[in-house]
Amino acid sequence: MDWLALSAEEWTAVRLSLKVALWAMFASLPFGLATAMLLARGRFRGKSLLNGVVHLPLILPPVVTGYVLLLGFGRQGPIGGLFEAWFGIVFSFRWTGAALAAAVMGFPLMVRAMRLSIEAVDRRLEQAASTLGANPLRVFATVTLPLIAPGIIAGMILCFAKAMGEFGATITFVSNIPGETQTLPSAIYTFLQVPGGEAGALRLTLISVAIAMAALLVSEVLARRAGRGAGAD
Repeated sequence: MDWLALSAEEWTAVRLSLKVALWAMFASLPFGLATAMLLARGRFRGKSLLNGVVHLPLILPPVVTGYVLLLGFGRQGPIGGLFEAWFGIVFSFRWTGAALAAAVMGFPLMVRAMRLSIEAVDRRLEQAASTLGANPLRVFATVTLPLIAPGIIAGMILCFAKAMGEFGATITFVSNIPGETQTLPSAIYTFLQVPGGEAGALRLTLISVAIAMAALLVSEVLARRAGRGAGAD
């Protein structure tokens, strides 16, 4: 079973993938919830355009998405330059860029799951809370949020899973630098490019499958608990 033992470089790729995926998921959460709410409840001109932009990463080739990110968030890009000047954050060829690419690719899946759960909420429950004197913020916190909690959890897990498997946009935007931007898919790709690297690729593939399955099981458990909690309320 020695072939199952991970090298230091492989452990680094595993840790970096988890770090990138978690940052992508949690950083996307407030924007994803706000966007889902806007698309589910909003009535405004340009809604179809916004919906198209949000879902664009799903249909664009990942390499194109990565190149667009490089143009916009690279050190010479209009947004990347501002982030570096104002906050000291550099995206290109850094793990932060890998997290950004993963977040962009997982964002449509997060928004879609949340939007469906918001659209399924019975508006009469919110209206009843309003008639009892609750302000909009209290209605959202005590009525809407518990009801859409399973959708939020599903969206987060979908974003996490997509971020863990992201490859095309990431390697285009931040390259494949061991210890900095080499996530699990990049490491598997590297192993497959060298003679005798099949064992390493298989080890990392098994770890990717195990993490994805664990995420789905945790999502299922949390969604059931959230659903029971909302039902109890």
